[in-house]
Amino acid sequence: MALQESQHEGNTPPPEPVIQIQDAIAAGDDDDADSSIGEEENERLDLQHELYVRTLDGGLALCPKAKGANRVLDMGTGTGSWAIDYADANPQAEVIGVDLSPIQPALVPPNVSFEIDDLEKEWTWTQKFDFIFARMMLGCFTDFPQIIKVAFDNLEPGGYLELQDMSLPARSDDGTLHSESYLSKWCRSCFEAGQNLGRPVFPTTEYKNYLAAAGFVDIVEVQQKWPTNPWPRERKFKELGAWACANIAGGLDGLSLAYFTRGLGWSTEETRVFCAHVRKDLQNPRIHAYWPM
Repeated sequence: MALQESQHEGNTPPPEPVIQIQDAIAAGDDDDADSSIGEEENERLDLQHELYVRTLDGGLALCPKAKGANRVLDMGTGTGSWAIDYADANPQAEVIGVDLSPIQPALVPPNVSFEIDDLEKEWTWTQKFDFIFARMMLGCFTDFPQIIKVAFDNLEPGGYLELQDMSLPARSDDGTLHSESYLSKWCRSCFEAGQNLGRPVFPTTEYKNYLAAAGFVDIVEVQQKWPTNPWPRERKFKELGAWACANIAGGLDGLSLAYFTRGLGWSTEETRVFCAHVRKDLQNPRIHAYWPM
């Protein structure tokens, strides 16, 4: 997982950003499927949150504001799992989760609130944050470097931005993931669809440069791996592989339908058939692939 931290310049210590792993794409255009896929996708987002927590050995973040922040923004909050957990663990904090979709629960801790808004439009908060968090934002913005600059401008001196994202394409170190495999083709299709939709998959390897250009300092990058299934021998990575497989292989249709039907012009049936082949690769223990984080 590429986790980057950087600080805001000023008289007090600057804010730190951390890089996040990628989130889900909305369901496709098939009206009959929208409801069921929406429910499945919400469950996948909650599962993905648990996968991140396990990746961080029970933590919610890595930067110094992982505990003790006072005013927190969760960008692209999804089902709100991270915001709720952070609010529970930090009762002194005011936590605001923002997303385009109203899929957050009604019963939440008193110090967390959710707003339905487009983060690519003007940010209208009058009070700055000391911690901004974003996870799985690959392909979600037309201009991710600009979003990072806006986040910088909305952090108080000494605040932190933490970004956690999964990198594409999937890789293997032993040659078991072939370039013409369905999994490799899926990764290339994601890049093509994102470009066509005007929401490119910005490379996580460039995040540290985006952060520096925005004005952040003391940038820290942490890299990890999510195995595509439980193929590793080491216990922790075997467990992470099982969770990652459930998250991505289990939710592959929900992740792909909107992207491929809208970005590539594929039919719903064509996308589902393709996903079935990709899923077999994701579940194949002979393919020693992983997602760079």
